[in-house]
Amino acid sequence: MPVTINNPMPVTIKDVARESGVNTSTVSRALNNGYGVNDKTRKHVMEVASRLNYRTNQVARGLVTGRTQTIGLVVSDIRNPFFAEVARGAEDAAYRAGRDVVLCNSDLKAEKQMDYFHSLLAKRVDGIVVNSVAALSRDQQDQLWAAGVPIVLLNRSSVYRRFSSVLGDNLQGGEIAGNYLIDLGHTQVGHITGPRAHGNLTDRAKGFLKAFHDRDLPEPEVICGEHTFAGGYESASQLLGPDRKITAIFAGNDVLAFGCIRAAIEKGIRIPDDLSIIGFDNVEMSQITNPPLTTIDQPKYEIGKAAIEMLLNMMAKDGIREPEHRVIGVRLIERQSCRRVSGSAGPNRKAAKHLAADRPAQAG
Repeated sequence: MPVTINNPMPVTIKDVARESGVNTSTVSRALNNGYGVNDKTRKHVMEVASRLNYRTNQVARGLVTGRTQTIGLVVSDIRNPFFAEVARGAEDAAYRAGRDVVLCNSDLKAEKQMDYFHSLLAKRVDGIVVNSVAALSRDQQDQLWAAGVPIVLLNRSSVYRRFSSVLGDNLQGGEIAGNYLIDLGHTQVGHITGPRAHGNLTDRAKGFLKAFHDRDLPEPEVICGEHTFAGGYESASQLLGPDRKITAIFAGNDVLAFGCIRAAIEKGIRIPDDLSIIGFDNVEMSQITNPPLTTIDQPKYEIGKAAIEMLLNMMAKDGIREPEHRVIGVRLIERQSCRRVSGSAGPNRKAAKHLAADRPAQAG
């Protein structure tokens, strides 16, 4: 008569072996589809393990295999809807591959970011995806590389070439935003962005300024701060003083744009009648602002998914970490937060539309 184990302690592989009438090595090979176990025995062991509610000890298994089936994901702030969508793409891809994701928020702090790196490495994660909030020193890069763990960056692809990276085409997106505003007749324009060392936002600013330089127009005023709602509100408050000359603002991300909208409303500035605002990311909330936000769309879910796929590819190569760099095209989403300046003919509208067209993903 089969023995039923009524024990509050977790069922072990020894319990399964005792109930199955075979040794522990046979149970291990049966559960892991190993060699040397016939189909009848394998089926019997699987049935016993199921009946006893046996669960594999992933920690113990990781000590043997060197794999924990766990991936670390470090983002600046999960409250930013952009990272929520990136994280969802990453989690879905990891789940399909049988991996767990450990989420960490760096809170825009470089020191906290490195603390999480070390914590994840101590937990023996199989790989790390990170949105770096600050430049990594040479010593920090060497530490991460020496750990032997695959790493994918969500920005800074042109800086750390030995680490893999995936990101939207920020240069292209900034240029699209610049040409769009120019074609609406805006020549007195401000740009609100994040910290100067932030890779993604820096590239967006470069593309935006390039559009004005290429068309021999005055360079927009740029204000750097935190790339948060509060940061957007504070920066916009500076730009929108009583002697305001600007007619439009390009915000480095949608959350910054939301802060700009709040500052404008408080000052009695109407959008888009008095001020045009364009954002970047196309997070879901950008559709429900008043008015709905014109923005640059980048495929957030696909970025998270691609990052995990790149990690899995490196894991499958048994430690070979040949870097891969992907740049994914972006596009203009035109809503109601921007308007043409009175008297503007928009002579280069076709050029902006051409830039706004979808572009296939690039591999670096």
